[in-house]
Amino acid sequence: MKKIKVEDAVGLPLCHDITAMRTGFKGAEFKRGHIVTEEDIPRLLNIGKRTVFVWEESAGEIHEEDAARRLSAMAPVELAHYTAPSEGKVLLLADGRGMFRVDTALLHELNSIGDVTITTLPDHYPVEPGARLASMRIVPLVTKEEQIIRAEELCAGKKLLDLRPYRPMKVGVVITGSEVYNGRIKDMFEPVVRAKMTKYPAQIISVSICDDSLEMIVSAARAQLEQGANLLIFTGGMSVDPDDLTPSAVRALGAEVITHGLPSQPGNMTLVAYLDNVAVLGVPGAAISLPTTVFDVLLPQIFTGDRLTKQDLISLGDGGLCQMCKGGCHYPNCTFGRY
Repeated sequence: MKKIKVEDAVGLPLCHDITAMRTGFKGAEFKRGHIVTEEDIPRLLNIGKRTVFVWEESAGEIHEEDAARRLSAMAPVELAHYTAPSEGKVLLLADGRGMFRVDTALLHELNSIGDVTITTLPDHYPVEPGARLASMRIVPLVTKEEQIIRAEELCAGKKLLDLRPYRPMKVGVVITGSEVYNGRIKDMFEPVVRAKMTKYPAQIISVSICDDSLEMIVSAARAQLEQGANLLIFTGGMSVDPDDLTPSAVRALGAEVITHGLPSQPGNMTLVAYLDNVAVLGVPGAAISLPTTVFDVLLPQIFTGDRLTKQDLISLGDGGLCQMCKGGCHYPNCTFGRY
């Protein structure tokens, strides 16, 4: 584009909106693409515009709105949609519930190009319909088209952004502890897990309360697997005391334990395992007394069907300490649980 006097712009298209402010009005006096006329000159001068920007042919430049459209086209997302360009940017909005994912390494490359700026919610972020997921724009009014071409090349064959929906799961719950089994204290975990499952397409098929017996715990879990459970949730006996049997029971089932204990609090002693395609979680007692623990952080990924890895769980350390906010929990709109 080039900058010229308004008197020399007659017959040429504006390459940007021109904003005016007066009593009771603030907005575009002239829209991008408007062909300047002789009658427009006094109006432009009256709003303080002595010069305007018009296109130069064959300059190899691309306007911010066209750049925003092309940036959004290179990163399509199911269950979400991009808005039309406004003020030079496009927004990505969620159409459904799920976990938002970002290829953070690719995002870093794109934002290193120069004029390209793409900002997103954090990777592994649970979202509701209508959530703002990402924004894309270039910094100046125009940029060299080669920068947009470079961004498109980087995204070719890759998925920069994704919104992964929650899938239906059949849930089995195994509660352990002789004090609960013998009725000495009332179980408090079942209502907690039932409340948390209402956020997902979950069917709780069985809740078993077991004595501190390895055989009983394993038997209860196997019965739930026979009923079709593809998520097993254990609680009780999750510490490292010699008489805490739950981790041993999980191993006796034949499950592969990814970790017992992870760098996040509350929920430090959480166990994550898989028995073929069945996800297994061992949930420590903090889930009963606190509104948010690692249990809440892991459930969204479990319900998308994405398998948790050791590296995922190690990555919880950065941001893994809950701030125990006074006045109410703000999760997930906080620092806790980013990985």
